[in-house]
Amino acid sequence: MTGAPTLRIRGAVLVGPEEVRDELWVVDGQVSFTAPTGEAARDVQTVSGWALPGLVDAHCHVGLASHGAVDQPTAEEQITTDRAAGALLLRDAGSPADTRWVDDRDDLPRLIRAGRHVARTRRYLRNYAVEVEPEDLVGEIITQAGRGDGWVKIVGDWIDRELGDLAPCWPADAAKAAIDAAHAAGARVTAHCFAESSLTDLVEAGIDCIEHACGLTEDTIPLFAERGVAIVPTLVNIATFENIARNAEAKFPAYAAHMRDLQARRYDTIGAAHDAGIPIYVGTDAGGSLPHGLVAAEVAELRRAGLSTQTALAAATWSARDWLGHPALVEGAPADLVVYPSDPRVDLGVLADPRLIVLRGRPVAP
Repeated sequence: MTGAPTLRIRGAVLVGPEEVRDELWVVDGQVSFTAPTGEAARDVQTVSGWALPGLVDAHCHVGLASHGAVDQPTAEEQITTDRAAGALLLRDAGSPADTRWVDDRDDLPRLIRAGRHVARTRRYLRNYAVEVEPEDLVGEIITQAGRGDGWVKIVGDWIDRELGDLAPCWPADAAKAAIDAAHAAGARVTAHCFAESSLTDLVEAGIDCIEHACGLTEDTIPLFAERGVAIVPTLVNIATFENIARNAEAKFPAYAAHMRDLQARRYDTIGAAHDAGIPIYVGTDAGGSLPHGLVAAEVAELRRAGLSTQTALAAATWSARDWLGHPALVEGAPADLVVYPSDPRVDLGVLADPRLIVLRGRPVAP
C-alpha cells in the first residue's frame, strides 16, 4: 500500500500453529520476511511482542441491533469496536443494513457478507430477516447469494408457537433445493440452529456450516464429522439462554426448559464435536442483543469447552482465515496482524489486551 510505513515486528511471530519466526516486516502494506532495502528501509518503526494474524469473528452482524437495522454511524461504531478487539476479518452472518460502504474504507476490517437472513414467515426476530414460505425459498436464496460475498444464511429452526418449542423451519426437500441453488450460484450456506431436530435434514441436504450447533447429539456428531460440516458455536451467545428461558417460561414452558438444557450441556456438546474432528471456528453473534468486540471472550469459551489453547487460537486465526479464503501471515499477504505484550499460547487472556493492531499495513489504535 503506497504511503504505508515500514514496520519491523520483533519477538515471536506466530506464522502458523507449528511455525514461529522471530521477525516480520511490513513493507508497502504487505507481509515480508526479508529486511527491506533502499527507501523502504528508512524510518522503520520497530515493535516488540507476540504477533498473530488479525483475529476472525466468523459470526457477527454489522448494521444490526435488537430492533433491526441501524444507521451508518452506529454500524461504524460496531465495526471499529471489533477492530479495537483485534478482529480484522469478519463474516457478517446476516444483516438488513446495506454495509457496502465498508468496502471503501481502508481503516475498517474486511467484511464477508451473507446477505440478509432468510426465515420462515413469522418464525424469527422481527425486522431481521426476509421472510418467505418454502415455495419461495429457492428464489430468495438466489437473491441473497447475489447480495452476499460467497455466503447465504437461512434460519434452520425457531420456536413454533403452536408446538410451544423449537422446531425445524423448512421441509427437507425445500432446504435441499435451496442449498443446491446457492451452490450453483457460487455461495456456501450456513444456518441458524439451536435445537436437535433440523440438523440431520440440513447436513444431508449438503449444508456447509451450522451456527450455534448446541443441539448436536451422539447421533448427529458423527454425521457432521463425516461430511466435514463446520460449526460456529457462539458460546458467548448460548450463555444468554437462561435469560431467554426466563422471559418465555410463563407462555412456553417446554421451550424454556429446552433452552436451559441446551445451555447446560453446551461445553460437553462442543467438546464432543471437537473430539470427533468437526471443524470449529470463532464467532460471537455480536449485533442484535450482544455487543461487538467479544472475540477474545469467545476464544476463552472454546478453551472451556475442551479445545486446546492452540486449537482455540487457530479457530480465530490460521484455520479460520483459511476456511474463509483469506491469507494469514505469509509472504506478500496484506499485513493484517495484532501484536500482544505476552504469549497468547501461554495465556489466552492476553487476546483482550492488544499492544498494536496493523490493518492493511497501517497501525491503528487498539
